[in-house]
Amino acid sequence: MDWKSVDERLIRRGELILDLEFLGNQGKELEKMNEGRPGPRYKLTHSYLGFLAAVRYLYAMPYRQLEGFTRALNRLVPEAQTADYSGIRKRILRLPTDPYESLRESDEPVSIALDSSGIKVEKAGGWIERKHGKKKRYVKLHFAVNTESHEVVAMEVTTDDVHDSEAAPRLLEEAGRHVKVGKGLGDGGYDSGKVYEFLEGRGIEAVIKPRVNARTGTGPSSRGHAVGMIRELGYATWAEFTGYGRRWAVETVYSTFKRLFGECAMGRSLGSIAVELVGKVALYNMLVNV
Repeated sequence: MDWKSVDERLIRRGELILDLEFLGNQGKELEKMNEGRPGPRYKLTHSYLGFLAAVRYLYAMPYRQLEGFTRALNRLVPEAQTADYSGIRKRILRLPTDPYESLRESDEPVSIALDSSGIKVEKAGGWIERKHGKKKRYVKLHFAVNTESHEVVAMEVTTDDVHDSEAAPRLLEEAGRHVKVGKGLGDGGYDSGKVYEFLEGRGIEAVIKPRVNARTGTGPSSRGHAVGMIRELGYATWAEFTGYGRRWAVETVYSTFKRLFGECAMGRSLGSIAVELVGKVALYNMLVNV
C-alpha cells in the first residue's frame, strides 16, 4: 500500500472541510439567491451555511456554540459573517443538499451492498416515546453502498419498526438513478420474495444470503438456486463463487461513518434527524472521494 498517498488523502480531507474559498464569491452567490425573491433578502449564502453544517456535524456542535464559532471566525476572517443560532438552525434545516453530488461518474455496472444501522436519538426522546413507547430509542439508517468505491449511492431514514426488506426496493430504485447496478448483495434480512422480484425485474443479479431454514421449492428461482448451492457445496463456496463476501464493504462504510459523526443524531424530530443524516452522507461522500 502507498502510505504516502494515504496520508496525503487524509490531510486533504482536513483542507476540504475548512476550505473558505467560497467566501470570495459571496456577493455573486447572494445576488443569484435573492434574484426575484419576495420578502426578506438572504444575508448568508448556501455555501456558508453548508460550511457551518459541516462543522456542526463533524464536531457535534450545538447551534448556540455554532453562533459563537461564527463570532470567532469573523474576528479571524471578516468576510465570514456572524449569525444568530436560531437563524442558523432554520437555514440549515432548509438547506438544499444532494448527498450524491460527489459520486464518481461511471457507465460500468457495479455491485451494491444493502444494510441498515441504528442511530441513537436520546435528544429526541419526547417524540419517540409519544409515538412508539419508551423502548423505541433509535432510528434506522439504510444504505446502499458501492462495494468498490465505498460511496453511499442510496440512503433512507426510517423509524426502527421498518424492516430491511421493506426499505430495499426504494434503496435499489434510488441507487439506479446514480449508478448502473449489476449485482445486489444483502444478508438474511433481505431474503424476501419482493426483494428478489424487484431485482429480477430490473435485470440485477441477486446475491442474498438465504435463511437457515430456506427451502429450494419456494420463492423465485434465483433464491432456490442459492439454497441448493449452499446445501450442496457449503456456504463458503457459495459466498466465494457469488462474491457475497464483498458485502463487508457496507459494514466498513457504517464503521467509517460512525467514527466521523458519532453514534447519535443531534436532531429532536424525525424530520430534523433526516436532514442531519442527509447532510452527513453528503459530507461522507465528498471525503471518501478525495
